[in-house]
Amino acid sequence: MIQNHLSLIMGNKVGDITSIAEISKFRVGQVYAASVMYGYFLKRVDQRFQLEKTMKVLLNEAEEENSVQQTTMDNARPGIEEDTSQGMSHPEVSTWPGGDVSPGGYGYGIKATRLRNYVMSLDGDTLQRYATIRSKEAISIIEKHTEALFGRPEIVVTPEGSVSKDENVKISFGGLKKLVLEAVTFGSFLWDVESYVDSRYHFVLN
Repeated sequence: MIQNHLSLIMGNKVGDITSIAEISKFRVGQVYAASVMYGYFLKRVDQRFQLEKTMKVLLNEAEEENSVQQTTMDNARPGIEEDTSQGMSHPEVSTWPGGDVSPGGYGYGIKATRLRNYVMSLDGDTLQRYATIRSKEAISIIEKHTEALFGRPEIVVTPEGSVSKDENVKISFGGLKKLVLEAVTFGSFLWDVESYVDSRYHFVLN
């Protein structure tokens, strides 16, 4: 799932570590903050995934494999069409190989990891809730950390309107990849710290 996140940001340059890109510092900051939130989301949803595995709520390995195979076979049958245009899915599902999402939530034709299968099986409301930062303190940490790294864009008011005077920076795709991975890791640690502090001070509302 992290590899898919990298692909969304870098496109076909994921494997290119030497090419240099020129991008606004503000945009790099946005990518960094979004990746922190993605790492936070992954750690949060993985915690629930591990809990349900421990409680044996989820299918076992063999049952899950059969479920994926059955879904693939059902989708491959001629004369059967499913309208999934109204369905809600994880924001990154549509970019995965195979494109479509089956009614059961599994990506068509994808040999996915179990965590990815689990995420794709969640409904839209649950995904939205798990993708939301729980406390204003954590939001403040993300904002201040990102601003400390990339600064705040300068806004100049002109007669025509507000114009951002943001400087461009040159960064290799290898450096951008490391930056994204660092941000995802930071988001994962942020979830751990927030949960630890909440266990003592109970400041998280949801």
